[in-house]
Parts: sequence; structure tokens; C-alpha cells
Amino acid sequence: QVQLVESGGGLVQDGGSLRLSCAASGRTFSSYAMGWFRQAPGTEREFVTSINWSGSYTDYADSVKGRFSISRDNAKNTVYLQMNSLKPEDTAVYYCAASVYKLTLKGVKAEHWGQGTQVTVSS
Repeated sequence: QVQLVESGGGLVQDGGSLRLSCAASGRTFSSYAMGWFRQAPGTEREFVTSINWSGSYTDYADSVKGRFSISRDNAKNTVYLQMNSLKPEDTAVYYCAASVYKLTLKGVKAEHWGQGTQVTVSS
């Protein structure tokens, strides 16, 4: 069983930056593809980005390409989401997700989810 705990959310101004972290429990972290999803009020949860077990493959939603960057540190069981040039439309609860032996989490029903962290971008 993998438990995921997100941190790093908060309030930032339009054009600002935030870095989210997701710490995972368990000794098999390096077997999991990790990713981030987000959900704004009144909308469906949507894919943001993911990274495969080794970090060699990343995938991004078109809306965040060039602004967001995902990375992972398998020695620390942690995945990161660097968010730059934030826009008010990026406001959402951001969820960390994990699935074993996947190349990407895009279009995938993730096996494990964190509780979420709020990101609010003010205009």
C-alpha cells in the first residue's frame, strides 16, 4: 500500500510560482509512475502531468506545457511539481497520484491518491 501526502500549496499572485511536493510511503516507490491531477470547483478532476518510474518519460496537459515541470527523487520517495507563470485558471485542488508499472497516468485510473493541496492564484 502506498500513502501519498502533498504539501506546498498556497496563495500566489498571477505570474508567480509554487512548488508542490508529494511524499510517498512504502519501499516500492521507484516502481510507480507518479503524477498530478487537479480539480477546480464545479469541474471534473483533470490530468496535469506525470513521470514514469525512472524519470525518463514525462507527460503534460497542453494547458501547462512550458510552465509546469515534474520531477522525482526516488531516494527521498518524493515527486515534485514546479509551477511557474501561474494563472488564475490554475486555481484548483492539486492531487498527487500513483500507479505501478505505468509509462504515464494520462487517461489512467490511478491506483493511489493523496488528499490534495489547494493552489489559489489571484489576479
